[in-house]
Amino acid sequence: MPPRPPPRHATSLIHPVNDTHHPPIRRIVVCVNGASTDTLVVEHAAALGKPAKAAIVVLHVVEIDWTLPLDGSAAGLTEEAQRILDIAEASAERVGLRLEPVLLKARNVGAAIVDEAAAQGADLLVLGLPYRTRFGGDFVLGTTVPYVFKNAPCTVSVVREPMPEEGA
Repeated sequence: MPPRPPPRHATSLIHPVNDTHHPPIRRIVVCVNGASTDTLVVEHAAALGKPAKAAIVVLHVVEIDWTLPLDGSAAGLTEEAQRILDIAEASAERVGLRLEPVLLKARNVGAAIVDEAAAQGADLLVLGLPYRTRFGGDFVLGTTVPYVFKNAPCTVSVVREPMPEEGA
């Protein structure tokens, strides 16, 4: 027996989603750490932020061991951090953007990123994820990205670097 057609007075319970409405992006916090993904995250943030003329903050967090004072001298770490921020700024300049650099020292990188995103009033937080695997081939997510996903006060975008080519 063929299925019965729906009654003529039936209405659909499925409504199309308006994909054209997105909240405006006014402020983006881009996290860099000196990894191979830094250029990718800056370019991603530029592509999203430039059309909206969003302010873009580039953030680098220097993780300080629990055995050391937070306000202690970390000259070597600070020099490396400044180099990382300089590279991010150069990447942004290549695509015609100016970044506001922010350097923090913290015990926990994920918590510092979430706190800074809240303090900056970020609409979007962009992080990079290097393509790494453990022995056995399992993809490694680390601890920072899951923490940020769970606790961020705004939308989070993660840019994963491409998988390495076979034999490379």
